[in-house]
Amino acid sequence: MAHNLKDYFPVIRTREEVEKCIREDKHLRKTFNEWELREQEEFLDICTGVHGAKMLYDGFFKEVMNPEYAPERLSDFLSLVLEKQIRVMKVLPNDSSRLTDESSLLIMDIVVEFEDGGIANIEVQKLGYLFPGQRSACYSADLLLRQYKRLRNEKKKKFSYRDIQTVYTIVLFEKSPKEFQEKPGLYYHRVEHKVNTGVKLDIPQKFVYLSLDIFKKKQHNEGEKIHNKLEAWLTFFSRDEPDMILKLIEQYPEFRPLYEDVYELCRNVEEVMQVFSKELLEMDRNTVKLMIDEMEEELQEKREILKEQDQKIEEQDQKIEEQDQRIGEQDQRIEEQDRKMEEKNQKIAKQEQQMLKLNAELKQSKSEMAGLMQRIAELEKILMEK
Repeated sequence: MAHNLKDYFPVIRTREEVEKCIREDKHLRKTFNEWELREQEEFLDICTGVHGAKMLYDGFFKEVMNPEYAPERLSDFLSLVLEKQIRVMKVLPNDSSRLTDESSLLIMDIVVEFEDGGIANIEVQKLGYLFPGQRSACYSADLLLRQYKRLRNEKKKKFSYRDIQTVYTIVLFEKSPKEFQEKPGLYYHRVEHKVNTGVKLDIPQKFVYLSLDIFKKKQHNEGEKIHNKLEAWLTFFSRDEPDMILKLIEQYPEFRPLYEDVYELCRNVEEVMQVFSKELLEMDRNTVKLMIDEMEEELQEKREILKEQDQKIEEQDQKIEEQDQRIGEQDQRIEEQDRKMEEKNQKIAKQEQQMLKLNAELKQSKSEMAGLMQRIAELEKILMEK
């Protein structure tokens, strides 16, 4: 096996040749000097084959995968993804209503029509959008409606829903959303509608998600092996290490012309510099967009938490109010009991006063009785003497 990319691709320029082109053109020199040192080295490494070209860069991807002049490449890849033989016939215009702020995260977004009339929307996302399921469903529905309107307009009264063909939404993630990160080791996700009773309904919406970052990690853990042609394509899209590129083209020589197209492009320093500059700009936008999305999601989560807390506080306030009401009722009852107790105490005190008065009268009566008894005794004594 060759030890560097230039052995396979002689068109690759040397570092001295690339630096000379930059020095001799003031516009290229100005652009190059505006980059950070790390970015300058990365650019030179790509142009000179020290590192492979990143095939998910917008310019490189379109150079090798453009269905207008190389439909067989996209047809081969999509046949493996959809697990059925398909042939790309033409590119359909994109919907102009797509949100413009999404374009910065898309490497490629094309709509193609197959030989059998089926339609596929192929997206390559640098950073996976939030809510990937809901988003894909919306664009799939929009694409299905566009097909319906087009067929109905073409066929007029002859139109039937039988004419509606499958609409595929195929998304490749360079960095997968968190929903896919929760399934490490699984990089191929296919979604189709199924009826729980087994009734067969032809629902013409299907989805495929390919997580290139997860595939790359899985491939690394398995000893950098390429098991099949689909993995060869994913290796082509996700790996830029020279050793992996050489392994790929030795195991699958049909990928060599794709790399030749890219390195032929790299000979045009001005054009590849535009590709690289655009990529740096998009990376900055992506970072900002991702931060905004993550902050918005975090803020929404906090709003939900605060809403739940407010609801709990409201429920607690209601419970406290009910407790206060019960305590007020208990205080009222205690106050009533205290009033009755006070009345009883007053009554008892009055009775005690009466008892004291009676005791005093009884004591006086006893004293008077004793005096009478003593007088009677004296009289009896006198009587006895007489």
